[in-house]
Amino acid sequence: MQGASIAVVEDERVIADAVAARLRKEGFEVGTAADGPGGIELCRTLRPDAVVLDLMLPGVDGLEVCKQIQRDRNVPVLMLTARDSEADLLVGLGVGADDYMTKPFSMQELVARLRALLRRAGTGPEQDEPKPLNVGDLTVDPATRETRFKDTTVDLTPREFDLLHHLARRPGVVHNREQLLREVWGYEDGTGERTVDSHIRGLRRKLGPDVIRTARGAGYAVRRPER
Repeated sequence: MQGASIAVVEDERVIADAVAARLRKEGFEVGTAADGPGGIELCRTLRPDAVVLDLMLPGVDGLEVCKQIQRDRNVPVLMLTARDSEADLLVGLGVGADDYMTKPFSMQELVARLRALLRRAGTGPEQDEPKPLNVGDLTVDPATRETRFKDTTVDLTPREFDLLHHLARRPGVVHNREQLLREVWGYEDGTGERTVDSHIRGLRRKLGPDVIRTARGAGYAVRRPER
């Protein structure tokens, strides 16, 4: 079954490209626009199943875009903003947004929230429900966000979980720091290598030193189980 279509309306090119790339990787059809008028036109032509919409846009802001696209047809909207205030949340939800995320955000969480919106709207295919990943003694369950290692539950922070899940999806494949910042954190947030390295250290403290290997000068990978 083909994936649902998503309109990404975001004026920060790095964020828009990263979100679009991740959604296409997940099987969605994606269209992008970089300003308010372009977002309104994109939604008219693409008629997306859901919209990822930045609050602060040139031309027409996200609140007005949300009002106009909801006037045309009822479509789930996930709003993004750099601000984190209750007033923004209430105004965004008041004009028709269904959910709300603050930058910087986790790509894994963004995909999960979009899938939830599509399921509630009756659009997303049932087989898109994420399944647990089993890599040797490690189990990572994105549906419950639980991690088990050697039959023991491991308490991870939300970002540690997202990073581990991303690596565990392709055991043995090395991901460099730039990829991880883009695909897990959403974009390069300026803290660079230290951000990734500190979270890898946190995972190793909780899972032991052998689950994630370092490819010197290249990046990190979840170790494939020995056969």
